[in-house]
Parts: sequence; C-alpha cells; structure tokens
Amino acid sequence: QVQLVESGGGLVQTGGSLRLSCAASGRTFSNFAMGWFRQAPGKERVFVAAINWGGGSTYNADSVLGRFTISRDNAKNTVTLQMNSLKPEDTAVYYCAASRAFLRLATAEYDYWGQGTQVTVSS
Repeated sequence: QVQLVESGGGLVQTGGSLRLSCAASGRTFSNFAMGWFRQAPGKERVFVAAINWGGGSTYNADSVLGRFTISRDNAKNTVTLQMNSLKPEDTAVYYCAASRAFLRLATAEYDYWGQGTQVTVSS
C-alpha cells in the first residue's frame, strides 16, 4: 500500500502561481512513477503530468505545457506540481497518483490515489 496526501491548493487570481505537494508513505516511493490528474466539476478526471521513478523524465499534457512543472524528491517521499500562469480553466480538484509504470495517461493505470486538493483560479 502507498498512502498519498496532497496539499497546497487554494484560491488564486488569473496569472498567479501555486505549488502542490504530495507526500507519500508506505511502500518504497522510488519504486513508483508518479502522476498528477485533475477533475473539474461535471467532468472526467484527466491527466496533467507524470514523472518517472528517478525524476529524470517528465511528461506534461498539452494544456499545461510550459506552465506546469512536475518534480520529485525521493529522499523526502514527495512529488510536487509547480503551476504558473494559472487560468480559470485550470480550476479543478488535483490528485496525485502512483503507478508501477511510467507515462501512463489513463486513471485505470494508476494503483494509488490521494484524496485531492482544490485549486480555484478566479478571473
């Protein structure tokens, strides 16, 4: 089992920044690739970004490319999503998730999930 707890969400104005963190506990964190997803009201949960086991490879959805950066610190068992130039359409609940494989874009391919943190971007 891996337990994931997100933090850092909140209310921000258009163009602002937020830094989301996900703290992991349980099984060896470095054995898992990590991803961030988001779910807006009334919509499906969608992929945002992923990072491989060592942190040397990342992949972002087109909608956040150039604005969001995913990183991880295996010594601290954390994964972070730095979000810059935020837009109202980024408003959603953001979830971190753990997968045994890298570059998985589907929710079904992730084994463990956090409870989510709300991000609201005002116009």
